Amino acid sequence: MGSTERAEFKNPLIGWIDERLPVFTLMQKEYGVFPTPRNFNYFWNFGAIAMFMLITMIVTGIVLAMHYTANTGLSFDSVERIMRDVNGGWLIRYIHMNGASFFFVAVYIHIFRGMYYGSYKRPRELLWILGVAIFLLMMATAFIGYVLPWGQMSLWGATVITNLFSAIPLIGDSIVTLLWGGFSVDNPTLTRFFALHYLLPFVIFAVVFLHVWALHVTGSNNPLGLEPQSEKDTLPFHPYYTMKDSFGLVVFLVIYCVFIFYMPNALGHPDNYTPANPLVTPPHIVPEWYFLPFYAILRAITFEIGIPFTEITIISAKLGGVIAMFGSILLWFVMPWLDSHPIRSARFRPLYRLFLLLLLVDFVFLGYVGSQAADAEIFHIPLSYFGLGATGYYFAFFIVILPWLSKFEKGRELPPSIHEAVLAKHAK
Repeated sequence: MGSTERAEFKNPLIGWIDERLPVFTLMQKEYGVFPTPRNFNYFWNFGAIAMFMLITMIVTGIVLAMHYTANTGLSFDSVERIMRDVNGGWLIRYIHMNGASFFFVAVYIHIFRGMYYGSYKRPRELLWILGVAIFLLMMATAFIGYVLPWGQMSLWGATVITNLFSAIPLIGDSIVTLLWGGFSVDNPTLTRFFALHYLLPFVIFAVVFLHVWALHVTGSNNPLGLEPQSEKDTLPFHPYYTMKDSFGLVVFLVIYCVFIFYMPNALGHPDNYTPANPLVTPPHIVPEWYFLPFYAILRAITFEIGIPFTEITIISAKLGGVIAMFGSILLWFVMPWLDSHPIRSARFRPLYRLFLLLLLVDFVFLGYVGSQAADAEIFHIPLSYFGLGATGYYFAFFIVILPWLSKFEKGRELPPSIHEAVLAKHAK
């Protein structure tokens, strides 16, 4: 009944299966001969690397879940049992624990590449939106997973972050009670967090499927930001980019393995190796490193917004911080419409490139601010002032600078096509 033209396969078993269920024809079409711009650089490796890390996290997470006990009295001991008594348990846990950090490394680079080369612009708006949705799901999954070992930082991190929802007017306290499953972070909180942590990676995988589907509909962007105009502008994905992605993945895995085998706890927090104690507050509560910029934005808002010359408060400092933190990510969703400049790639937009690189420095600095105590100082100046300034630039970039550049920046002349630009580059 199907009218799809099937590929020919030498293996008779594959041919027999494909005749009845053309899954191999689909793979050949979408990943074998799929036309891909011929000028990809190594920034384009990180999408495949992120997919590999997601699968790694799901597989190791399932194995760890077989030995984990979601109970406040047993969870810490069950993690230690995995480390000591389960065959290869230490390795599986370190792969999973460091895998979260390296998954975020790959995704952060993937997002920056999208911003730098304009991969959020028409016709890839939905592709970009799905990518941001994946990032939000990753943040939720990682936060919930950080709670599961039930160490000191797990308990108090969960207490601080879930308490943020209490700032929402009218329904905030009800949301917190729902998250906790009671009136404090306790056993019901841990069990529902474990259930959600098991579920969300599969939700992420489903959204990744939609993300890749959208990519194969619109086609890939490229460093020039030009659409392919002929076959000369493209290469088949296999073998050219499968080999390129494989090389990049091997290099990435070498660095990943250095952390797994030689410094597995470098990206964690020592307080989480102490069992959770609700009676003892850690001196400095910090999230994992990949949340630190957003944590700094949350803490940067220390002032209230109200009606002048009255004592009426419209937005409390706590609510303002929550709005700023979530708003800093939600702005990514509307980036395709904030930046309406006709040129995609920052290679041909010098002002945009400058402001974007400043945003990168700003984001890293926010991460440093988030890692320090709230009362820390630089040159006898409270670090919170610098954090507020960095937060201001972050929002100014999206709300002010991008729309301004869209109207007034004059980009450089674009090359006529991808293949002509590639040939001109190699002719030099």
